[in-house]
Amino acid sequence: MPYICDLHIHSKYSRATSKDMDIVHLSKYARIKGIGLLGTGDCTHPDWLAELKERLGEKEYGIYEYDNVNFILSGEVSNIYFKNGKVRKIHNVIMVPSFEIAAEMNKMLALHGELRSDGRPILSFECEKMVQALKKISKDIMIIPAHIWTPHFSLFGSNSGFDRIEECFEDQLGNISALETGLSSDPPMNWRLSVLDRYCLVSNSDAHSPSRIGREANVLKREIGYMALKDILEKKDKENFLYTIEFFPQEGKYHWDGHRKCGARLSPKESAQINNRCPNCGKKLTVGVMNRVEQLADRPEGYVAGDAPGYKSLVPLTEIIADALGVGKESIGVEREFNALTQRIGSEFDILLFKDKEEILEKCPPKIAKGIINVREGKVNILPGYDGEYGKMEILDKGEEKEEKQLTFF
Repeated sequence: MPYICDLHIHSKYSRATSKDMDIVHLSKYARIKGIGLLGTGDCTHPDWLAELKERLGEKEYGIYEYDNVNFILSGEVSNIYFKNGKVRKIHNVIMVPSFEIAAEMNKMLALHGELRSDGRPILSFECEKMVQALKKISKDIMIIPAHIWTPHFSLFGSNSGFDRIEECFEDQLGNISALETGLSSDPPMNWRLSVLDRYCLVSNSDAHSPSRIGREANVLKREIGYMALKDILEKKDKENFLYTIEFFPQEGKYHWDGHRKCGARLSPKESAQINNRCPNCGKKLTVGVMNRVEQLADRPEGYVAGDAPGYKSLVPLTEIIADALGVGKESIGVEREFNALTQRIGSEFDILLFKDKEEILEKCPPKIAKGIINVREGKVNILPGYDGEYGKMEILDKGEEKEEKQLTFF
C-alpha cells in the first residue's frame, strides 16, 4: 500500500490554530485520512517539544510513533532580514532526526529570535547562514523552503522574496533537500522553471486544524525511515516518490492577482493591462502565484518534466460532500456523512484515490459518488482564489436534476 506523508503542519502553539492540534487529535485524523507519516510541526517551540518528547515513542532513528501513526520532528521558521536593498520574508520547513538534535538546534536558533513567542518563530537570520548553521549541528537535518510562490513569506514571493534561488541560499544550495510548491501552485507550474529541475517538489497541508491535514501530501511507494526519506528527496527518486497530492491550484488563495477589499479578482493578463493596480480604488494589487510564475518562467505553459514524480489533483472529501448536500463544509451534516463513509468504506484517501470506481458507485450515495469521480477526472469548475481568498469550486453540475437531499444509507 502506498505511504502517504504530510510533513508540514502546525501545533496548538502556533497563532491562529485549533486547540485540537495536539498528538491525540493529529494521530486520530491521520488514521481517518490514511496518512502514514506526519510532521509534528513547531518543534522549535520549547513547550511543544517537551510535549512531543512525553507523548511519542521512538520507532527508529528519526521516526517516532503514537497510536500506530508515524511522526517526524518538524517545524517552520520565518526568516525576516534585509538583503540586497530589500526586506526579505522567507518561510522554511526544518526536519530533524532526534530530540537531542532538536534541542541543540533550538539553542542556536534562540540567538536569532524568541522561540516561545509562536510555533512558527520569527528569526532575524539570513537563510543561507541558517542552513549553514543547521548543517554544522547535524548533516541529517533537512531544510525545505516552504510554499515557495506565496506572495508573502516565501522564496519567490512577489512581495518579499527573490527572483533567483541562488540569491537566497548562495553557496548553501546543495543543502536544500526539496522545495514545497504550496496550495496555489502545482508541479506543472513549477516545471516551467528549468532552475528547479534539480529539486524534488513536495506538497504538504500547512494545516492549522486536524481536519485539514493531508489536503496536500506526498505519496511514497512504501513505508520508509528518516534517512531513506532524506535520500529519496535529495536524489529526486522517482521510483520511490510516486506522486504528490495537490489542491487544484486555482482553489489556492493566492492563485490570481487581486485586491480583496474591493473584490477585484484578475488574471495575470488582465492585471498587466492596468499596470497591476486595482480597477476600483487604484491601489497596488497583490500579485498572485500564476503571475509570478509567468514572470520567472523560461519554459512555455504545458511543459512536462519527464524526470519528475507525478501528481494528482484532489478535493477534500468534506468539500465533495458539502457540494453534494448544498451546505457549508463545516456543517453537522457534512461531518455525519464523512464519518459514515470513512467507517463503511475506508480512509479518506482510500475513497478519493484507491477504491475502484465500481465500489465508489456501489457504496457512496449517488451525488457524492459522482462528485468523487468528477474530481478524479478533473471535471470541476473553479473561480480562482486571490489576495487571501480561497477559490470557489463547483464539483457537481448545478443544472442537473436535483436528487434526494438525504444522502446517507442510515
